[in-house]
Amino acid sequence: MTALKKYSRLESTGLWREGSDGQRREVIVRMGEATLMLADPRSEQVLSHWSLPAVTRLNPGQRPALYAPGEDAEEELEIADDDMIGALKTVQSAVRAATPRPGRLRGALTGGITLAIVLFAVTVLPGVLTRHTASVVPAAKRAEIGQRALDDITRLTGQPCTGETGLPALFRLSERIFGLEDTPILYVLPEGLQQPAHLPGGVILLPRALAEAGEDAQALAGAALTEGVASHTVDPMLDILDHAGLISTFRLLTTGELPANALQGYGEDFLRHSYQLPPTTSLVAAFEAAQIPMTPFGRALEGMAQPQAAQVVVEADPYKGLMPSPLLSDTDWVALQSVCEG
Repeated sequence: MTALKKYSRLESTGLWREGSDGQRREVIVRMGEATLMLADPRSEQVLSHWSLPAVTRLNPGQRPALYAPGEDAEEELEIADDDMIGALKTVQSAVRAATPRPGRLRGALTGGITLAIVLFAVTVLPGVLTRHTASVVPAAKRAEIGQRALDDITRLTGQPCTGETGLPALFRLSERIFGLEDTPILYVLPEGLQQPAHLPGGVILLPRALAEAGEDAQALAGAALTEGVASHTVDPMLDILDHAGLISTFRLLTTGELPANALQGYGEDFLRHSYQLPPTTSLVAAFEAAQIPMTPFGRALEGMAQPQAAQVVVEADPYKGLMPSPLLSDTDWVALQSVCEG
C-alpha cells in the first residue's frame, strides 16, 4: 500500500450505520496509510476503524457510494465526496492488482512443478506446502483471512470492546508504540482470551484484564509490542493453514481462495495455544526502539501464570531501575481502562 501514501490523512464527511437496524449518523472519514477511521464530527471520538484492504464497495457505479469493512460486515458507510470515492477506488484497484487471480497461481504451479512433486509435497512434506503458501499470500488476502479468523474467535470471546472514550485512547497508544506507518490495529477482547495474541493483517488481541489493570499503560503497551515482534518472527498464517488442513491450503495456493469452512472451529484452537515469547534479542531491540520498559509487562506475565516468560522479560529489561516516561495522559489511560464498559 506504499503507492497510496499520497492519500494519507484525506478527510471527508459520510453517513455511517453501525448495524443493519441502526440509525445513520454523520461521521468524519479519515484515510490513513492502512486504515479508514470514522470519527464523530463534534467530539472527534473514534467510532470505528476499517482495514483499507478489506473495504468493499456495495454499489459499484452508483452515487452516493456505499462501503462496508468486508463482505459479511454489518457496518455500512455512505460517501458522496468525489475525492474520497476516487481515493477508495484507487485503493481497491491496488488491492485487486495485488490479489492473485484464479488460475494465475495454478498456472505458475503446474508450469514450474510437476504433478509428482506436488503429490510428494502433499503426502510427505506438508510443511513445505504450508510454508510456501503462506509466503505467497498477498497483503489484502492476509487481512481478509485474519478477519475471518477473528470472526471465529469472537464467537467465544464476544466482539472487541468499543467504548467511545476508550477506543480513541487505544488508537493513540498503538501509534505511540508502533509509529504512524503500518500501525497494527489493537483489539481488547472482553472474555476468554487469557494472554496477548496476534493474527495476520496487523491485528493484535489483548485481554480485558490487561487493559483494566495497573497504574499506567506500560504493561499493556509491552504486551502489544511483544505481539508485534512475534508476528514478524513466526508468520501467523502458518497456524491458520495448519488448522485449515492440506486440501484447503492447496486450494488457497492454486485458486487464491480459502474455502468458506476452512476456519470453522479455529477459535477453540487459538484460545488454547501456549504462550511463546519471541527471541529475546529481537524483543529487547524493539523495546529500546520504542523506549518502553519491559518490567511492567514481565510483572503482568506473572499474573497470567507465565513465570518463566516473566523472568526472561524482567531480566532483559534495558530500562530496569529507570523511571519510565508516560505513554498516555492520565485521562487517556482512564478512558482506555473503560474501553469494555460501553
